[in-house]
Amino acid sequence: MGDYGMEDYKNRVDVVLSQVNTIEKKVCEVEQFYLNTSKKQANSSKGGSASKEKDKDKERLVAQAKKQQQDATGKETAVSKRMQELIRQFGKTLNQITQHKWAWPFMEPVDVKGLGLNDYYEIIEKPMDFSTIKKQMEAKDDSGYKHVREICADVRLVFKNAMKYNDEKNDFHVMARTLLAKFEEKWLQFLPKVAEEEKRREEEEADVQFSMQLAQEATYAKMAREISTELFEADIHLEDLREQLVQRCRKMSTEEKRQLGTALTRLSTDDLSGALEIVALSNPGFVANAEEVDLDIDAQSESTLWRLKFFVKDALQAQGKPAASMGGNNNDNNENTINNSKRKREACDTITKTAKKKSKKVAS
Repeated sequence: MGDYGMEDYKNRVDVVLSQVNTIEKKVCEVEQFYLNTSKKQANSSKGGSASKEKDKDKERLVAQAKKQQQDATGKETAVSKRMQELIRQFGKTLNQITQHKWAWPFMEPVDVKGLGLNDYYEIIEKPMDFSTIKKQMEAKDDSGYKHVREICADVRLVFKNAMKYNDEKNDFHVMARTLLAKFEEKWLQFLPKVAEEEKRREEEEADVQFSMQLAQEATYAKMAREISTELFEADIHLEDLREQLVQRCRKMSTEEKRQLGTALTRLSTDDLSGALEIVALSNPGFVANAEEVDLDIDAQSESTLWRLKFFVKDALQAQGKPAASMGGNNNDNNENTINNSKRKREACDTITKTAKKKSKKVAS
């Protein structure tokens, strides 16, 4: 193979390896998604080949995601409106409390300076009064109440602050305790409406989450199918490149055959099985997984011999064993070769397995 031909061959191999890198990243993304999905489920009780077809699928998924986002936004708006209606209804209950004859001390913020209550802010961490509550109930921006329970908490704070600052015999303490008891009675009467809305909201949120999960699963399932197709195409491309290389190789010498036979004996059990599968590809009658295998090196085709040589050399390098006896440049064990041997070997294994699957399909 000339310098130009070798350079072109290397470039084509680089293209395939770049494709493999891209595929690996996609595989990691899909694996991470399903790993996260499995964890969530554990904590709960509950390929088109044409580019036009792929574009249509992507457009469909994007449209589906946009629709679900719009639906989710619409549901959030509906939930907010229902809660504002609850707040409005609760305002009527609150008016019954504020119209009580003992409610006047709690209608406005405490005049700390005017009354000379120098220790008030040391005792009361968060002052509260009904005028402040009313302003927040009427606010249209983010400062307003989002849930009726927030109002309930502030009403309780109004009375508990008064009870905390004044002793039990103080009139303000007695008034606050009395009004708090009346408020709690009315809150219990109103509570079923709140519980019903909260249950409805929870169910709707669960539906939205489930729909989003289904959309994600559809997206990643599509990605997985595309990855499978891309891997298959990469396998074919690699097989084509390897076949071109093998066809251009010179005839193996007797000494190289002897060295190859010796190198085969140095392989691990798994690697030896991989080598025998290579032999079986061009020898239909050869049983690679038999208990005893009689391999005649001289009887193998040149294509098979060179495939074996490439495979054995990569396997020995991956094991950290010297491969100088396999022939070629003795500097093949340099750092770059060692770093790349694993990827080369994985590519070889992929080709072998793919070809084996193809042969089985043809035989059936």
